[in-house]
Parts: sequence; C-alpha cells; structure tokens
Amino acid sequence: MLRIFLLGLLFGITLTMGEVISWFRIYEMFRFESFHMYGVIGSAVMLGAAFHLLARGRGWKAEGGRALDVFRYDGKLWKSYLLGGTVFGMGWAVTGACPGPLFITLGAGYLPVIVAIIGALLGTLLYGIVRRHLPH
Repeated sequence: MLRIFLLGLLFGITLTMGEVISWFRIYEMFRFESFHMYGVIGSAVMLGAAFHLLARGRGWKAEGGRALDVFRYDGKLWKSYLLGGTVFGMGWAVTGACPGPLFITLGAGYLPVIVAIIGALLGTLLYGIVRRHLPH
C-alpha cells in the first residue's frame, strides 16, 4: 500500500513539474498554439502501446485471466466514440482541467478545481444511471 501511495505521489509530482496540470498549457493545446501537451499525450500513447505489445508478446493476461484485447474495434460504435470524445473534450476545454489529474490539481492547491471534481463525479453517477440504455 505504501509503494502505491509513493508511486502516486511521484506521478503527481511529475505531472505538476511537467506542467501537465497547468490550465495555461491546456488552453494552449486547444488553441493549437503549443506542441507541449500533444507531445506529452503522444508520448503516453506510444509508451502505453509499446507496453501493451510487450505484455501481449510475453503472454501476460488481463485481470481475471482474459487475453489483452484493448485494440479491438467495433465499427458499429463509431457514433458513440465520437459523441463520448466530444463531450469529454468539451469538458476538458471548459474546465481547463484534464479529468485524470483533477485530484493532483487539487493537491497542488488549486481549490476552484473542486467544481470540476464535483462535475466529474456527477457525470460518472449520471452515466451509471443511464448506462443500461446506451449502446455498448
């Protein structure tokens, strides 16, 4: 448990020092004025893909013993992906905060992010309520 906490603390410090939680960096990204955030996101995607390929190559399994199949794509769900990505991006642009490091932003002392955290939690609750009515 302590190792997980320390790893999370190190991750939070890294994102803070890399200015990934900076409203200004997010603003620059959505205005296409800087490569900073695109570089960070692109690096994360490439590292994640490389780790996934390594894990598949070594025969590692997902939780519950399932095969790793995150690259599976169902062509019928493209409208859902488009809508979900648009809502996600709009929330990110309006709040100036990526949903991932919301708590890191709070930990860095930016108290107005509490509004975004409440919104994210309410959105998650709403999704849980309407999930069975959505195409999956």
